[in-house]
Amino acid sequence: MKRVLRAALLCALTLCLLAGTALAGAHDSMPFTPKKKPDGGKWRIGYLEGGPYIQYQLTLRATALSLAKLGWIAPLEIPNFADPEDTIEMWKFLVGKVKSDYLEFVEDAHYSSNWDDKLRLENAGKVVERLAAKKDLDLMLAMGTWAGQDLANNKHHIPTEVLSTSNPLDAKIISSLDDSGLDHLHARIDPDRYKRQVRLFHDIVGFTRLGIVYENTVAGRSYAAVDDVELVAKERGFTIVPCTTPLDVPDSNLAYKNLQACHDKLAGKVDALYMTENGGMRADRMPQLLDPIYKNKIPTFSQAGSDDVRYGVLLSIAQAGFKYVGEYHAKIIGQILNGASPRKLSMIFEDPPKIAINLKTAELIGFDPPVDILMAADEIYENIEKAQ
Repeated sequence: MKRVLRAALLCALTLCLLAGTALAGAHDSMPFTPKKKPDGGKWRIGYLEGGPYIQYQLTLRATALSLAKLGWIAPLEIPNFADPEDTIEMWKFLVGKVKSDYLEFVEDAHYSSNWDDKLRLENAGKVVERLAAKKDLDLMLAMGTWAGQDLANNKHHIPTEVLSTSNPLDAKIISSLDDSGLDHLHARIDPDRYKRQVRLFHDIVGFTRLGIVYENTVAGRSYAAVDDVELVAKERGFTIVPCTTPLDVPDSNLAYKNLQACHDKLAGKVDALYMTENGGMRADRMPQLLDPIYKNKIPTFSQAGSDDVRYGVLLSIAQAGFKYVGEYHAKIIGQILNGASPRKLSMIFEDPPKIAINLKTAELIGFDPPVDILMAADEIYENIEKAQ
């Protein structure tokens, strides 16, 4: 009976999201086809991020490729860069290699705060002053929670697209699910994504004590979707075992060490681990991060996506190469440049999920994957890969 219920739930989750959904906005019917500026020039694009993060590079890549598909820029192939978390080299590539009659990625308009609080204040001040006074940029890409928070204000009025935030509502970037609160601001939100993840994880594993690591700040709780995890815990009756530690720090080695300490601490206290998005989640250190988890036979679920499953996490739900998210943001950018008000475009978009599972990890922890899960999986990894 449990297997039947699990299969029914999995089928429902998959089928209801295959096409993606969006809450209608007043300007959703606006075109997203290429269009030059009224003066015949190119639209100038800038970029702000809190710091290096693999999701940011993947999201920027997918958005650029989708802009090419829509005709805003010429078709291009974006190479793999030495550092999979760094967007600076990708921005340089876009500046130097993109051919377009419509868009320009501005060379001196890439800002990264390197997860440093002081630099964040400096960058936020510089960018807002540039947008308000110089007004030489037509659109800002605000990548992540820090960037979204720093540009979600009335100090400027340049259209701003917020990308790659766990929950812009909880992070107080937007006012509600159907109103960004600012005419120049738009942010994508999938309000139930992380609740779906935790529910599915619980259905598959049936844990009673779920471990979770996060930084106990507004941004940190937002990244880790702590409120959503707490809601599902209350709904399902399992206990959350938290470990809080500094993770949004400039030194990625320190973030990793802090995360590793929490994994060591939680390993003997939980029967499942929800691995959240944070600065310590480094692909090249995944063997060390997972070692105490393997030894204690603990099932894991990655909040971020199937790349973590490739490197040894048991399960995840993720987009197919960020394709759908990139398509969504490219269309929103196109609509804004065609005259749509960012505030009048829908923000809710549920991307089609991909179920990923690592069979080698399952073997290491003695977990026998249900047949229905294997049948529904889009990505099945038979080995644990090592990051270059």
